[in-house]
Amino acid sequence: MVSHSRILLVDDHPLLRKGVAQLINMEPDLSVIAEASNGEQAIQEAIRHQPDLILLDLNMKGMNGIDTLQALKKADVTSNIVVFTVSDSEEDVTRALKFGANGYILKDSEPEVLLEFIRKSAKGEMVLSQQLTQILASALKNESSPEKTILNQLTDRELEILKLISLGDSNKIIARKLDITEGTVKVHVKHLLRKMGLRSRVEAAVWAVEYQVK
Repeated sequence: MVSHSRILLVDDHPLLRKGVAQLINMEPDLSVIAEASNGEQAIQEAIRHQPDLILLDLNMKGMNGIDTLQALKKADVTSNIVVFTVSDSEEDVTRALKFGANGYILKDSEPEVLLEFIRKSAKGEMVLSQQLTQILASALKNESSPEKTILNQLTDRELEILKLISLGDSNKIIARKLDITEGTVKVHVKHLLRKMGLRSRVEAAVWAVEYQVK
């Protein structure tokens, strides 16, 4: 049986929201189960439906995307949350990831690329529009200490998990590959992020790829 991913669309532009919903609903394994035009409505719908994925616009009137993201986290919404926006600014990308976004997709992505990102993120994999990788890598280079110093702080297991994160693997997939529990993976990820001075697994993945961690 093919797994089915349920999606909540949050965007204050009705025409764009309807267009994306139509694109998603054409796929047999994806469906938009709810839509929201603002942050407050997004929180209500997320709590009510507990979707697999929330596609969240950044620049909304009133409660913006970052505020909504923080509020969703405080409300213990467990859905994967991916920012879906026109903004490719370094500040917006790093802030979204800092506050717990599972990815960042630009609205000018090709439809087939968008659908691929949606499928991956609904399964817990991280997604980042390709053109943003260099932007984020540059920001991380400015913030991070030399790579050798950072890597020396990691245990063998943490380094192993970092390599798998750089491949885009979710915690569930990493647990299966290493024959450990998903909870143990989460603990290791938390520790390695703290040691590296990073705020999200997306940042860790970009860092690992940038410094060619093997």
